[in-house]
Amino acid sequence: MSQSLHPVERALLRPFLLSSDREAFLPVDEIGRLSGLSSAQVQMGLEWVKSKGFVEERVDREETLLRPTDMGLSALSEGLPEERILSALSSGPRAMNDLRALFPDPSVASKAVGALKESGSIKIVEGGQVIRSGEAPPGIRILRKILEASAQEPVIFESLPKEEQEVLSLYQHRRGKEKGLVRSDLRSFRSYRLSPSFSLTLSDLDGAEELLGNVTPEMLQNKSWEGGTFRPFSVGSEAPRPQTGSLHPYREFLDEVRDHLVRLGFAEMTGSLVEPEFWNMDALFIPQTHPARNIHDIYLISEPKKASDTRDWPLDRVARTHEGRDSPAPTRGWRQGFDADQAKRLLMRSQGTALSSRTLANKPSVPGKYFAIARCFRHDQVDATHAVDFFQAEGIVLEEDASFRTLLGLLALLAREIAGVDRVHYKPAYFPFTEPSVELHAHHRDLGWMELGGAGLFRPEVTRPLGVDVPVIAWGMGIDRMAMFRLGLSDIRDLFTGDLSVLAGMNRSEERASTWQRI
Repeated sequence: MSQSLHPVERALLRPFLLSSDREAFLPVDEIGRLSGLSSAQVQMGLEWVKSKGFVEERVDREETLLRPTDMGLSALSEGLPEERILSALSSGPRAMNDLRALFPDPSVASKAVGALKESGSIKIVEGGQVIRSGEAPPGIRILRKILEASAQEPVIFESLPKEEQEVLSLYQHRRGKEKGLVRSDLRSFRSYRLSPSFSLTLSDLDGAEELLGNVTPEMLQNKSWEGGTFRPFSVGSEAPRPQTGSLHPYREFLDEVRDHLVRLGFAEMTGSLVEPEFWNMDALFIPQTHPARNIHDIYLISEPKKASDTRDWPLDRVARTHEGRDSPAPTRGWRQGFDADQAKRLLMRSQGTALSSRTLANKPSVPGKYFAIARCFRHDQVDATHAVDFFQAEGIVLEEDASFRTLLGLLALLAREIAGVDRVHYKPAYFPFTEPSVELHAHHRDLGWMELGGAGLFRPEVTRPLGVDVPVIAWGMGIDRMAMFRLGLSDIRDLFTGDLSVLAGMNRSEERASTWQRI
């Protein structure tokens, strides 16, 4: 058995055999000093001899090392959220929206305001104004002290007074595990002793022949392997698992949704990320004075600014419908002029419904079902449930007997089969292009009730000018939010992360595949 030992293993076992008390546990640093091995060799060798049953392991103690996160380092230089809010209130009352504007993530302001209100440092008075009513709570001063100390060298959590431990735990909980100011790493102190079954002696180790290990190019060139003996190896041992690349979990989810909708009989609609306002807005009977056309809500293209080819557009029929004159649909229109030049403006697609309007104008099948997974762009405040760049699952159903009851059944089906949720409810809604209209809400385990999308029956002002005379069900789902349910996330920004630790925590494709099979 001694001949099969690696030189590192023999060097590692020698301190145990030289010890006067074979039952005594030796700390890791002592083993390294006596064996003359490097720290990496000691860790590697201990795993080898432990797996062979040569030594027993004991955890002597554990301690938690505290270091500031990037957010914590930023808070040290710019001020903790609570400190920044109190500083802003020193000059007088402020609206809540003003306080949220102090931070890239508005939820940080909301949580800090809640903590300050609970401690009596601030009050919210009539009109929703926030005023300062006291000094910063003691916990903030303690938190800053811990941050400053841990920025110099790691702080041992267990060495902190109980009061400081409680403050740190409280504020970490308020900010969330991934967004805390302090990162904690567990460090274990271990010791080892020989197993009672270990039977080799010191002379066995010293008298063992030096065996050859891996074959190297040098060995083949100088033939140093001749006359030597190679260490035996086990063909039953597991090979190292190679680090292979894979699709991003969100990319996998989008592909699964696409495949599932195709299995449900939907045909896919595709189109450009850049659309004229005509297909994105006008064809959907959205008035040209609607706030959604404001530059604060959409991204306009600077060059070229307008579409040049409008030959295939039903421009005249849509214009007459907006103006309420000689329209193909029974309507009073918007009682305002229609600017054909504005309809040509190019923008980044703000809603997947633009693909539906194009499909309706292109003589779709009746009955027919169509869908798109459309990337959309809107100017928005980024937070845990909103992004400026997002995907929508968009669909239409053309059918002679389609009704609002049909729509509600379809929404429940999509919520269950795409988002994987059972708790849903409907809320009345308004969209310029559907009547009646409804919003679908689903319950997220961390975020509570969350809107998944809107739906309704297209108005005749949409379908008739595009040449469609049958009822059309239209639905648009926030596929990013649906993915949060499926992938087990509570922050929409994690869908686009490259952080391997976050990606590893997402529900993998094989887990989702079993869910698809059940529903």
